[in-house]
Amino acid sequence: MCCSMQHNGYIHSAGSEAARAAIAQHYGNMRAPLTMDDIIIASGCSGAIEIALRGLLNPGDNILLPKPGFPLYQALCEAQKIECRFYNLKPECNWEVDLEHMQSLVNENTKAILVNNPSNPCGSVYSKPHLENILALAESNKIPIIADEIYGDMVFGSNVFFPIASLTKTVPVVAVGGLAKQFLIPGWRVGWVMVHDRNDILKDVRTAYFKLSQNILGANSLVQSAIPDLLTPVPGSAEEQSLIEFKKRYFATLEDNAKFTMEALARIPGLEVVVPQGAMYAMVKVQTNVLTKIKDDFDLTQKLLDEESVFVLPGQCFGMTNYFRIVFSAPHEVLADAYTRLANFCLRHQ
Repeated sequence: MCCSMQHNGYIHSAGSEAARAAIAQHYGNMRAPLTMDDIIIASGCSGAIEIALRGLLNPGDNILLPKPGFPLYQALCEAQKIECRFYNLKPECNWEVDLEHMQSLVNENTKAILVNNPSNPCGSVYSKPHLENILALAESNKIPIIADEIYGDMVFGSNVFFPIASLTKTVPVVAVGGLAKQFLIPGWRVGWVMVHDRNDILKDVRTAYFKLSQNILGANSLVQSAIPDLLTPVPGSAEEQSLIEFKKRYFATLEDNAKFTMEALARIPGLEVVVPQGAMYAMVKVQTNVLTKIKDDFDLTQKLLDEESVFVLPGQCFGMTNYFRIVFSAPHEVLADAYTRLANFCLRHQ
């Protein structure tokens, strides 16, 4: 590609037509139609989240964010002087949204609800009825949804991923995604915004998104040239079969790792975990009444790193005290070693 000199220059700041058309074709359907004019390509999904937030909200507005949730949401909002209001997720219900609490946070300045499904850090996957309940709340309050669906389709067992935009004809949905997690290529730094707005409610917002894309003069042009082959390979081709087999192996490995993780953690005293349903994460509760030498999640993560060279993120990073997040995407032998070290650590700190 580099030698061809075909993809080395500047392209449209919102993304090449071929790449945007491929994204629209791949993610659009009868229930949630898309065209290339609904797509803005960004520098990674993080860049897409920033565009989604900045184009939809103004300083002084507020947004409803999940707790626990990805900390970048709060950082980006605070940089734009957007007030963050955090709705609770319920661990006892597989991290579903506390809808009553969400409703209590809404006021006249609430301009968006952000929904992350499948979830980082929780590994939860929302059912169709639960997503419909979220949409009903959004519709009754006339609030659009920002849907972080970067882990879409990365689900385990009988769980099914439903793009939230496919479940409504009335609530505007600004969905974000990217290549990083689906294809294990986070360094390629290409993500996208998808505007689902059948009733043209977000006409001015869509214009703002295209203007905001000019801030970086377009995402990586070389990587964009690969998007049509990755998302819309020729039906029946060897390339399509190769991609299908890759994802099948990849998702099966994550599911196997999730089961292995649950079995290992169940044997460790002082820890409690909700079974992950998708993505590559789990939130683990620290039972300080059992691990009596541990003050809180931050204390555990620091001591675990110092004593066992095992790194996890404290729950405080995601808004949840006395939890920590693990990533189970590593090979089995690495996970086994890590969980053995974690078990030894917990036994010493009872």
